[in-house]
Amino acid sequence: MKVTLDRKNNDYLFEAKGASGNSVMIDNKTVDEVKGSSPMELLLMGVGGCSAIDIISILKKQKLEIDTYHVEVEGDRKEVGQAKPFSAMRVHVYLEGDIPPAKALRAAQLSFEKYCSVSITLQAGVEVTYKVFLNGEEVE
Repeated sequence: MKVTLDRKNNDYLFEAKGASGNSVMIDNKTVDEVKGSSPMELLLMGVGGCSAIDIISILKKQKLEIDTYHVEVEGDRKEVGQAKPFSAMRVHVYLEGDIPPAKALRAAQLSFEKYCSVSITLQAGVEVTYKVFLNGEEVE
């Protein structure tokens, strides 16, 4: 896998592209007019996107229809010298639809424990936890 980044202004704005050819704008959040996501925001988005793809795929294979899918990913950071890496991430998955609660929870478990390459990559240094909410109720 390979990505490229090309600088787009005299500050910190970059256009990043992967093999798909789709681009993402990356910027430094300390500039006056931010025109892209920060690298740390992209990490959170990566965890949310990876798990979303997994969960939707698992439920689709079971012929279950998802009316709406919403995910929120929040990260806690710690100071390590000059850097501020994530120490923990919390993912809240919100599903709406006629989905058995056990199947929604199992899809999330499979994603975070077996399939989501992004969260599994981070496991060594970041505690990634998740909760599933189905039709407004937390699934346990």
